[in-house]
Amino acid sequence: MNPSPRAAGPHEGQPIHAAGVPLERAQAAMIMVHGRGASADDILSLSAELPHPAVAFLAPQAAGHAWYPRSFLSPLESNEPGISSGMAVLRDIVDQVMRTGIPSERIILLGFSQGACLALEYAARHARRYGGVAGLSGGLIGPEGTPREYGGSLEGTPVFLGCSVQDPHIPESRVRLTQEVFRTLGAEVTMRLYREPGHSVNEDEVELVRGMVRSLPGV
Repeated sequence: MNPSPRAAGPHEGQPIHAAGVPLERAQAAMIMVHGRGASADDILSLSAELPHPAVAFLAPQAAGHAWYPRSFLSPLESNEPGISSGMAVLRDIVDQVMRTGIPSERIILLGFSQGACLALEYAARHARRYGGVAGLSGGLIGPEGTPREYGGSLEGTPVFLGCSVQDPHIPESRVRLTQEVFRTLGAEVTMRLYREPGHSVNEDEVELVRGMVRSLPGV
């Protein structure tokens, strides 16, 4: 699967890895966004924990293994053109999935760390009814005080936010802000803040994502 030919930023034209059911035969899709320093194959390996006979798993690769260069809490302009280019890649994949006949309500957006931040920001900026949004150790992008005047509605999309309260990269306050913003956008938000330290995906988070996959309508 390749992104649409519209291209400008650093991430367009990078490979998109796939697992699960081939897209042309799938009834639903999960778009998986890797973190800084990782790869599409790294995040795609999580699909083995989320088996489903009707789901295609798609994972784009960031150029240089990072979607943007600085902390997600840095001024937005300091992380361009990475953010905009990553958004364009996600938009291309969503559009291509929908062209196969899979509606947005059967598309799950999932990301870890920097990939979670990108996926969450994409969902907020492109609000519609998705099958789900899972931000694992991430939050909305931008420094404190960034306007959060997103348009549209997520129309009851299930959103899961999971993070350690001792995560060295993601402040608890940003996870809570993300929860508030997504609720304002009409999402059904589940937030889990874990006492265990670290920056990783735990089994409770995996189980919650499994439930999100099982709850996809018509699959």
